[in-house]
Formats: sequence, C-alpha cells, structure tokens
Amino acid sequence: MLAIGLRLLAMVMLSTMFMLIRLAGREGVSAPEMVFWRQAMAVPLMGGWLLATGRLGLLRTKRLRSHAMRATTGTVGLVCNVTAAMLLPLPVGTTLGFTAPLFAVLITALVMRDHVGPWRWTAVTLGFLGVVLITRPGQQDIPLAGLAAGLGAGVIVAIVSFQIRDLGRTEQPITCVFWFSFFGALFASVLLPFYGQAHEPHVWLLLMAVGLAGTLAQLLVTAALRFGAVATVVVMDYSALIWATLYERTVFGAMPPASIWLGAPLIIAAGLIITWREHYLARRISPTSALDERATEEIAGEEAVPQPR
Repeated sequence: MLAIGLRLLAMVMLSTMFMLIRLAGREGVSAPEMVFWRQAMAVPLMGGWLLATGRLGLLRTKRLRSHAMRATTGTVGLVCNVTAAMLLPLPVGTTLGFTAPLFAVLITALVMRDHVGPWRWTAVTLGFLGVVLITRPGQQDIPLAGLAAGLGAGVIVAIVSFQIRDLGRTEQPITCVFWFSFFGALFASVLLPFYGQAHEPHVWLLLMAVGLAGTLAQLLVTAALRFGAVATVVVMDYSALIWATLYERTVFGAMPPASIWLGAPLIIAAGLIITWREHYLARRISPTSALDERATEEIAGEEAVPQPR
C-alpha cells in the first residue's frame, strides 16, 4: 500500500509539472528554455539531498559516456513532452504518453528481431486504434505539431527504456537520474542564448515549480519501486489521466475532447495487456527478471511507464 501511495503521489507531481509547463508556455516561455530549467533545477536539488544524507559518493560512475547518450535521447523526449503539454489538452498529451509500451513492442519486433506473440500484437493494434479515435484524422481539434510531439515522446521513452535497462545493470537509480539531469541541462544550455529571455517574477516562480515538481516525481517513482513490485505499481501510472482532466477543467476552464473517452480506454487496456504479458513471461524465463524490471523502472523517473522487453 505504501508503494501504491507513493506511485499515485508521483503521478500527481508529474501531472502538476505538465500543468505548470502549460501555464509557463502561455507566459511566453519556449520549450528549449523550459527543458533547461526543468533539468537545471533538479541538479542542485538532488545533489543537496545526497550531500545532506551522506550519499554523495553514489554519483561516482565509470560510464559517463553511456549516461551522456541516455541524456541525449531523454532530453529529446523531454522536449517532445514539453511541446505536447504546451500544444495539446492535458488529457490528450497524457494519453499519448501511454503509447510508449506499444512502440517498445514494435522496436522489440522490428529492430531487435525478438519474437513477439499474438497477445502483444493484439495490444499494439488495440492501442493504435485508440490513437486514431483520439486524433480523428482529418479533424482540426488536434494540432499536428502537438500530435507529432506526443507520439514522438512515446517513441523516445520506448528507446530510453532499452538504454535504461543497460545502465541499470551497473548503476544505482539515483546515479542515473542525476546524470540525466546534469547532461540534459548541459545540452539544453547550448540553446539558451537563442531562446532564453527575461521574465516577470511570477514566471520565474513557475519555472522553479516545474523543476521542483519534476524532481519530486522522479524521487517518488524511485521510492515506490523500493516498496512494491513493478507489475503492481505501474498500473497506478494511468491515474495521471484523472489529474490531467481535473487540471484541464479547473485551471484552464476546458473539458477534454469527447474522443478521449473512446480512445483512452483502448490505449490503457493495451498497456495493461503488455504489462501483464511481459511480467508473465519474465517470471517464466527467470526469477531474477523481476529485479531487472524494478531497476529499470526506478531509473526511468518521470518517463516511467510499463516497460516491455
């Protein structure tokens, strides 16, 4: 129950971060600048926490190059997430983020040439049918740029899941999260001279809140995986849709498009099928596979979604 509670709270913080991103976007903050402050804020917060708890030594690593490559991919994904939050209704952007397991199955089958059975192919078909119902091709309700960003985020998170699985074999979760933020802020700082600008005090507060909410979400995801099994807690990720809908209604005074109630259940059902199937197969293959799953989810932080093999 503690793990479930922590994961639910992580989804609250993640949804809050995207709501704050949308508010900041309305104040003229660009996506590259948003990404920089999201990552830059996390570095002193996590570094200070590790220093205060006497665990600063966890940041030692012999795999800086791998961390930098993971940060490169993850930062592109974060740009997609930020862009989707700025252009799409929050429930739509949140639901499109649930497509990551579908893309992970496609990568497994088409790129890695691993066997994918009928259960997962059925789930992928079901999930993309849900995407079609939400986006309603030919309609003008969903901006194409926002749709591309939302689906792009799903693709990137799927790719990152494989990088995380490799890093998780030798690195501590907090180590991966810290270096992701460090390198992400470093890469985003290259664009800061072109996109950064002066802001009113309340906008700076928004940017600080974005960084704080994102960092707390990562730490809560990590904590949840220390007290519960992956297959149990990842199901709680879908509660983010509830918070996204509430924020859309109360903060932005809008209701999500009716199509979301047709497509979202299909995408969520597809993710649940993939999660169940992967967990079932992992248990059959090796009793240690569940430990590998847990390490992957801990490191994933705010990108955490059910991660197929």
